[in-house]
Amino acid sequence: MAMLHLSVVCAVLLALAAPSLAGDADMLQDVCVPDLASPIKLNGFPCKANITADDFFFSGLKKAGNTNNPAGSVVTAANVQSFPGVNTLGVSMARIDYAPGGQNPPHTHPRATEIIFVTQDTLEVGFITTANMLFTKTITVGEVFVFPRGLVHFQQNRGYGPASVIAGFNSQLQGTQAIATTLFAAAPPVPSDVLAKAFRIDNGQVDAIKAKFK
Repeated sequence: MAMLHLSVVCAVLLALAAPSLAGDADMLQDVCVPDLASPIKLNGFPCKANITADDFFFSGLKKAGNTNNPAGSVVTAANVQSFPGVNTLGVSMARIDYAPGGQNPPHTHPRATEIIFVTQDTLEVGFITTANMLFTKTITVGEVFVFPRGLVHFQQNRGYGPASVIAGFNSQLQGTQAIATTLFAAAPPVPSDVLAKAFRIDNGQVDAIKAKFK
């Protein structure tokens, strides 16, 4: 009986703690479709007065995106910036398409955990903890993998044809920082000597890498 009571107490504590662990703050009203053109700046987006069912609809994930780029992948986001109805709801989605050999390069989402569902072919996926431990797995159609909030993670197409996933986030705007782009294509640029020391290479090598991201 004591163990039962302990289990109930633990469940209640977890339930009470859940809001504080969510990616976004709780809603204070039923809906808040954003006015993205508003000059008002705040943590989120101000609500617009007139809304329709179309604000809660998004068709952008139906078609594969164009993967003709150096990474061989493209992300089609269904977040508050393209799908306004999710404002204040603490959720968003994306479709990620990969060319054969394509990669969604190492990156982080500072405001959200990500979960992916494979819809086409085979991917090698993984994330790295703050203790520098790599957790990686090869997943295929119908399988799911989760990337904890804020941790560096990646996906690589290991199949012989195009691949795709549907991703879910516990934030209306998860934020994305691609590691290589952040470091080598920042504006203004990160000083080359800073990167050279961090990566234990020389300034010329850093400048050569920066040139690839212009």
